[in-house]
Amino acid sequence: VMAKLFETIGKLGLALAVGGGIVNSALFNVDAGHQAVIFDRFRGVQDEVVGEGTHFLIPWQKPIIFDCRSRPRNVPVITGSKDLQNVNITLRILFRPMNSQLPRIYTSIGEDYDERVLPSITTEVLKAVVARFDAGELITQREHVSKQVSEDLTERASTFGLILDDVSLTHLTFGKEFTEAVEMKQVAQQEAERARFVVEKAEQQKQAAIISAEGDSQAALLIANSLMEAGDGLVELRKLEAAEDIAFQCASRNVTYLPSGQGTLLQLPQ
Repeated sequence: VMAKLFETIGKLGLALAVGGGIVNSALFNVDAGHQAVIFDRFRGVQDEVVGEGTHFLIPWQKPIIFDCRSRPRNVPVITGSKDLQNVNITLRILFRPMNSQLPRIYTSIGEDYDERVLPSITTEVLKAVVARFDAGELITQREHVSKQVSEDLTERASTFGLILDDVSLTHLTFGKEFTEAVEMKQVAQQEAERARFVVEKAEQQKQAAIISAEGDSQAALLIANSLMEAGDGLVELRKLEAAEDIAFQCASRNVTYLPSGQGTLLQLPQ
């Protein structure tokens, strides 16, 4: 009896184990931020997209899990500006697939859709947009350029079922020849400013000399008129003023007056 009981329990346990294995193989999990596309071996890829959680799976079906969170990607591009200058640009993109478009993405592009789509459309859009601007405009109107790239690239990516959450220009440089030309232009502008300053300074000095000469001429004219009107009185006045100034300067303790003649004996203090 005990042997039959143990045999029954063993068969029941085996049945439960087999049943548990079958049930476990028929379940699959979709993590947060992910979506699943169901591939049916008889009917192909299903149009319905499976969301997060645990789901039941028919044995002849297979889930394909997609990460639907925003992911970054840097795309470097070398292109030319409107004035034929070489431009090195790096574009940073935050992208994610449209949930409703996952079956089409998997069918027409594949799981590596970002590798197949983003480099090509980014290069195409950047070349088209940059070609509309001169090298100088790419610097002074960078925000406008970035906005134009974002609008065109977002529209282009939507045709492939992709959403671009952010598009920004992170790197923008020019070729060696253009950089040297800009430096030479800056040096020339500085030299021109220096030359303009020298010309303005010479002009100011010229004006000062003219004003000084006019002042001297006016002073001479006033003196001549005074001499004509007052005779030698002005000259005598100037002599007195000069004598007074000399006497004031000679009123120092370090000045000694000597009589005229050759035989003067100096008695200097010891």
